[in-house]
Amino acid sequence: MEKKTEYYDVVIIGGGSAGLTAGIYCGRARLKTLILEKALIGGLATYTNEIENYPGFPEGETGLGLMDLFHKQAKKFGVDFKLTDVKAVSFEGDEKVVETFRNKFIAKAVIVASGGKPRLTGAANEANYLYDKGISFCATCDAAANTDKTIMVIGSGDAAIEEGMFLTKFAKKVFVSVMHDEGKMDCNEIAKAQAMLNPKMEFIWNTVVERFEGDGHLDTVVLKNVRTGELLPQKVETCFLFIGYLPNTELFKGVLEMTRNGYLITNERMETNLPGVYAAGDVRDKFLKQVATAVGDGAIAGYAAEKYIAEEECYQKQILNDGNPSIVYFYNAADAASRDLLPVIESLEAEYDGKISVARVDVYKSDGVAKRVGISAFPCVAFINRNQLVKTLETNITPEAIRTIIQSR
Repeated sequence: MEKKTEYYDVVIIGGGSAGLTAGIYCGRARLKTLILEKALIGGLATYTNEIENYPGFPEGETGLGLMDLFHKQAKKFGVDFKLTDVKAVSFEGDEKVVETFRNKFIAKAVIVASGGKPRLTGAANEANYLYDKGISFCATCDAAANTDKTIMVIGSGDAAIEEGMFLTKFAKKVFVSVMHDEGKMDCNEIAKAQAMLNPKMEFIWNTVVERFEGDGHLDTVVLKNVRTGELLPQKVETCFLFIGYLPNTELFKGVLEMTRNGYLITNERMETNLPGVYAAGDVRDKFLKQVATAVGDGAIAGYAAEKYIAEEECYQKQILNDGNPSIVYFYNAADAASRDLLPVIESLEAEYDGKISVARVDVYKSDGVAKRVGISAFPCVAFINRNQLVKTLETNITPEAIRTIIQSR
């Protein structure tokens, strides 16, 4: 089957909080933007019952509600959405290719915001009870179905304890398996204190999952005491796993640089090792993975992609100039000395009157074009011919000096 080819300025892989924010920035910049999401718009944040640490919502907000607002805002700015899985990518060259089962999308820039997936315990028989057979990763999704039931939560981080407390509103009993000594958890102190006082929550300390059991549907979680080795079977009707996430980066192995754990490596501009390819959100290697930090990543990535596309056009048209000779003045508009030289450049532009292209590139907000040429000091005059940097002038920038480097060609 021949795939349908579509062209976009920016393709964003992943529709979570990072991808949606990047889409808002790109759409608002009037870039033709597409977000590809294989599951649920909003990503893992939609599984969180209550988000209380996102600025601007003093009463808190559900993850689904917050992500719905993100989604509406992105659509307001003309962002396209397709619910489909990405099958292959090719990021080499100026045109980036992202392929799904039916389509081939060609973009000038790509933002990878593919997020992560829940980490499994690796215990025996686990695979038998995934997908609605007793093991769940979403309290919001499955809380009502567990009304008056006995359930178990695995983990002691913020997600585990906060979602466990939410589940007590429905379940008869919530057992919590914690691998640490009694009283020690990985969550914040406020959540810990509240959970310890919750009469419906019972903590089973120093334990990990040994195996899952049940006849077609989970009915027993066998825990193992990590100190004594004792096996502790516990009858439950559902087990919720909140033990972290793994990045969705399998598709990018050998393509983008990543850590040993599979997280994508970026700089502060969200740039990966390939020009025009950015990463944002939980998929990248960073200190804190939260909706607030994902939004920051997405904003930077969207802005960076916008600048990259504009600078690429500038680089091709004004700098390379189809191989014809050109004088390019790189300057910082915030620097008085740089501004004082603008009349000199304008006089040269009038003097050569199209015989030699004369261009001005302001590096105040972004120095991407200058970096591509290999220039890091400003102000600077560069003479480019046959797509090559011939000579630069960083001091004594006068009409005579510029004429001299032009004649040197």
